[in-house]
Amino acid sequence: MKNNTNKNTSLFSLDGNPSLKVALPMSLQHLLAMVVGNVLPALVLSGAIGLDANQRIQLVQASMFIAAIGTFLQSFPILRIGSGLPVIIGVSFAYIPTILAIGGEYGIGAIFGAQIFGGLTAFVVGIFIKKIRKYFPPMVAGTVVFTIGLSLYRVAVNYMAGGFQATDPRYGGLVYWGIAVLTLIVVLLCNMFGKGYVKLAAILIGIIVGYIASLIANIVSFESIQTASWFNLPKIMPYKFEFPPAAIATMMVMFAVNAVQAVGDFSGTTVGGMDREPTDEELSNGIKANGVLSIIGSFIGALPTATYSQNVGIVAMTKVVSLKVFRLTSLFILAAGFVPKFGAFMTSIPQCVIGGATISVFAQITMTGMKLIVQDEMSVRNTTIVGLGIALGMGITQIPPEGLQYLPEWFKMVFASSPVVLATVVVFILNLILPNKTLVEEEAERKAIENKQ
Repeated sequence: MKNNTNKNTSLFSLDGNPSLKVALPMSLQHLLAMVVGNVLPALVLSGAIGLDANQRIQLVQASMFIAAIGTFLQSFPILRIGSGLPVIIGVSFAYIPTILAIGGEYGIGAIFGAQIFGGLTAFVVGIFIKKIRKYFPPMVAGTVVFTIGLSLYRVAVNYMAGGFQATDPRYGGLVYWGIAVLTLIVVLLCNMFGKGYVKLAAILIGIIVGYIASLIANIVSFESIQTASWFNLPKIMPYKFEFPPAAIATMMVMFAVNAVQAVGDFSGTTVGGMDREPTDEELSNGIKANGVLSIIGSFIGALPTATYSQNVGIVAMTKVVSLKVFRLTSLFILAAGFVPKFGAFMTSIPQCVIGGATISVFAQITMTGMKLIVQDEMSVRNTTIVGLGIALGMGITQIPPEGLQYLPEWFKMVFASSPVVLATVVVFILNLILPNKTLVEEEAERKAIENKQ
């Protein structure tokens, strides 16, 4: 007898199995949002510590390869390693100050040696996240997500201006700003007035329009495509491991704090895309997967990974959570790892286009964080904790370097390089030590004071 049961083809269901024609634009949208950010840490590191051209290519390839493994593992858990949530994994911006400091002091081998211990730290945090999750209520997790969004605004606006002043004498040119604003307007128009898949693929359409405008303005460089090879395999242990204690300690702290940040990203994904909090099992398995990935990354020369906040923002904006979309994205990322010309084409997209397309995504991340924060009561205690966390986290990264010149280097490396790290530590500690008072209790205290007068 013929089976007439309806097949789930929804983009808005985890188990949805949409057609390739429907899933492909969504996958490309995620790919374009992450590909530049995924290779930039490798490019920044190779330039800062003087790696040669072959090492630079190796780092970029490894970045794509580990991102493909990570994204697939998160969407298709193996032995309770992987969250089973719609997230994109890639090499993290959050580690750039740390790896630059370690690489400059001890060499690139120390980065990957310390990264092994960092991955083990993340795995342990993942094991015990069920027990310690109570210390990360929506207010704490929301502050992390909110600070992530705020910290990314500078990145997006810098991209809109052209990217990096040190490498582009035309930085800040009107052509960059014009194309960035055009891209942003197209994204907004598609998102607010578009119907069906035009609305869902707003960011992809914006990038395509921005890219065409960039071609007309003659600001697209094809040099990287011409020089890139067609096929190459990642190398096993391209660098000899080194294990300086200071590097290991710093990396372990960074991985522990970024495991907390992952709670924020997973929460942003589920709250924004599925209107629910992540389960303990999803958090545990997702964090453990990131630890395993970073250990694997050490052996192929890939830098530390994390969930990608810009893709969390896309999920929150589009509500597309079908895991098929993310598995398809992982295949594209893998192709970029094996075929350097593919990745070179993706990175040929001008940064002003990426900035114009993603600034609305970063805004969505910020608002997702706010939605998490207000799930808890906005008592004086809670608003004080959230406000201080954001103020100290964002503030310490905005003062001149001279304001921190007397602090130890390890402190600056860990706490002053990223607003997310310090904000996370502040809200976590204050939530533990400040007495928990509800709005009703605070109102009762005020009435008691009035009665004594």
